[in-house]
Amino acid sequence: MALAFKKETFRDDYTYRNSPEAIRRFPFPFPEDRYMYSVNMEPHVPGAKGSAVEHILDVDEHYVAECADKAITLAQDPGRYAALPHTMDAQWDVLELIMDALANDYPEQFKLSKNGNVWSWENKPLNIKDTFTFGDRDTLPMEPFEYIGRQIQGDWTILDQRDNDLYVDAGIVTSQADWSLMFDAGMSFMQWHGPVPQAHEMGIFERALKYLLNMQYGSPVRRFNWTMTINPRLDTSPENYEQWGQDRNTVTPQNAGEKVHLRVELQTLYRLPRSNGIVFSIRCYLISLEDLATYPRWAKRMHRVLRDLHPDLAEYKGLVKYRDAAVQWLSKFDDGAPLELGTQAE
Repeated sequence: MALAFKKETFRDDYTYRNSPEAIRRFPFPFPEDRYMYSVNMEPHVPGAKGSAVEHILDVDEHYVAECADKAITLAQDPGRYAALPHTMDAQWDVLELIMDALANDYPEQFKLSKNGNVWSWENKPLNIKDTFTFGDRDTLPMEPFEYIGRQIQGDWTILDQRDNDLYVDAGIVTSQADWSLMFDAGMSFMQWHGPVPQAHEMGIFERALKYLLNMQYGSPVRRFNWTMTINPRLDTSPENYEQWGQDRNTVTPQNAGEKVHLRVELQTLYRLPRSNGIVFSIRCYLISLEDLATYPRWAKRMHRVLRDLHPDLAEYKGLVKYRDAAVQWLSKFDDGAPLELGTQAE
């Protein structure tokens, strides 16, 4: 796949835009007109050509700009990367996973050669070229998880499996939807998901944890999650709430199409071979309602999902202040006619 990387920003002047191709391949998450939490995991196997799940890892036109934004956030707040000492084996596992996937699926942009434990890595889009000894921390400029985490889109956390539970013991997190790595580090799976409404009463997370504890190496899984963001901002962290929180008060029925963005997370989980931990990646995709309405079927379904969303979920996702304006803007695309099940655009 030929990739043309865009120069754009996810803060301040917000020059981020989706090309027509990026709109077409956007991972729209709603197969039906109503939404409620579910254990919507499925095998993470190659999907349709050109889709966000065509490859194990998705690299798109926003790759360079997203890595640049990640570097800005880490420079401003180094605590967005954290790793407990016992995670070093898992860190090397993650480095291998990402390097192998990028080199195999995007050979024009990434190259990896291995001579025993001596590895040579080239990342052409970011102009990085290094030779290091796999397993030797001192041969890289930083810890292996941070080194490779800066070169991949999305947030990544390492979950250590012990005492029949999963614990967040490492992470590189710069594009999260209002949660904090510093707060969640060391938490168990159930503690991490404690604030989510409705799902606990439905037994969602108990079933998810049981599923993940039995996940096998070589059989990764994925699910989609979603929220909404005002302006195309990646870093919507609690630490920087004062920089983006007030944006929620600026939405009107007239500007909602431009300002309100659907924020979809492609969440993937991989069992790691040496450490037996799990790496959890959260890849964020942003699209304005205006761009979403390129495909009226999506706008119609988005209108119904948002209009009928349970109040507890609207509150949890931070939509309350602008949901009515977004619903009003989307309503012009909804003629009331039934929609077939499915996430397809047309």
